[in-house]
Amino acid sequence: MSSLEAKQENEQELNLAAAAEYAIAYAKSQGMDESEVSLHHGTGVSVTARQQELETVEKHNDAQLVVSVYKDHKTGSASSADLSEAGIRSSVDAAISIARFTGADTCLGLADVERMAKDELELNLHYPWQKSVAEMVELAIECERAALQTSELISNSEGASVNSYAGSAVYANSHGFLSDTLGSQHSVSCSVIGEQAGAMQRDYWYDSNRDPVKLQSAESIGRRAAERTVARLGARQIASRQAPVMFEASVAKTLISHLIGAIKGGAIYKKASFMLDKIDSTIFPDFITIAEHPHLPGAASSAWHDGEGVATPSYRPIVEAGVLQSYVLGSYTARKLGLESTANSGGVRNLTVSSTGQDFEQLLSQMGSGLLVTELVGSGINMVTGDYSRGAAGFWVENGEIQHPVEEITIAGNLNELFRHIVAVGTDYDERGNTKCGSIVIENMTIAGS
Repeated sequence: MSSLEAKQENEQELNLAAAAEYAIAYAKSQGMDESEVSLHHGTGVSVTARQQELETVEKHNDAQLVVSVYKDHKTGSASSADLSEAGIRSSVDAAISIARFTGADTCLGLADVERMAKDELELNLHYPWQKSVAEMVELAIECERAALQTSELISNSEGASVNSYAGSAVYANSHGFLSDTLGSQHSVSCSVIGEQAGAMQRDYWYDSNRDPVKLQSAESIGRRAAERTVARLGARQIASRQAPVMFEASVAKTLISHLIGAIKGGAIYKKASFMLDKIDSTIFPDFITIAEHPHLPGAASSAWHDGEGVATPSYRPIVEAGVLQSYVLGSYTARKLGLESTANSGGVRNLTVSSTGQDFEQLLSQMGSGLLVTELVGSGINMVTGDYSRGAAGFWVENGEIQHPVEEITIAGNLNELFRHIVAVGTDYDERGNTKCGSIVIENMTIAGS
């Protein structure tokens, strides 16, 4: 029995740290200048109920290794689900073979050794959900039942789902860095169909959290899904016009995601971004600050290091008082641009968007007359020019009051202009996922309808 296999058998589970160390040592023995490895092993359960009966139960047990090697400024990567010594050697050998045929690039390689995180933080990312499959099924049925009982206009259901997942993640590299992190993620969701006068609408609601105690109740999720569906019944087009547009919090996040995509190092060094050369430029009103908080305990994307082992800061402003502070860089893209990594290999972490202090009703009142967008369709965004055009659905608002649902329209503008013409950001935060943001009101957009 190999030493790795002995360790794994002794612990009665996959020893990811031992597997990572073995991969790094084997790559070094094969003459590689540098190497890094990411491993993950997790287990989970997903259940779905439809029409008050169990529909599916899925159990997950997955493991993966991804290894990258560097030699003479060339790189190769390979992945495998086989974490035995033979499987690891095979993956490293495959990565080495690929590296032989790739072009040299002096920007390739591990992050600088002095940037490696040294102080491991306890970020409380692991909260097992001690529910049996039977209890999860009952929770899904309860969620759907609440939706079906909310209104007689709910005519059908696409089902309710409950998901629970927990796992370990290890990252190691030949600088001698190794981290081993436990994490969990749980969610409840429901989707239903409403019908009125022969016309049907569909909507949904969900919640997700690392800590199951913090999830919205199954009943409230089902009821919210039904209420959103019923509210959409009777939707119609509106005439084309220019008008203010309010993005509901859950879709306002997409505007922020477009910004992040435009300031990623890859888009910048390829000169394929509408945010090119905008550092220290005013791109939002001065009441907008967008920052990441990688060290928030229990948050969706918290981490004490990025995907290359670079130490993350506790707070990093990306936009401060409307001014773009920096790009989003890993080591490779930073070197391409002659800059330093911003510890964003693997993405940004726990973004927050500052608010102007109004709640949802106050935002509607401030907008007066305009379009409230609750759903976006399609992806008509030109990341080079910033031109923006997407299908939308939502509600027409007059004098601060919702009048009727709207569908089959398109909203359009240019993201450079849209960002600058934000007039308010609400306190109705949607805290699900990686971005905490309230509803956003934009002064004026083109609405294409009938």
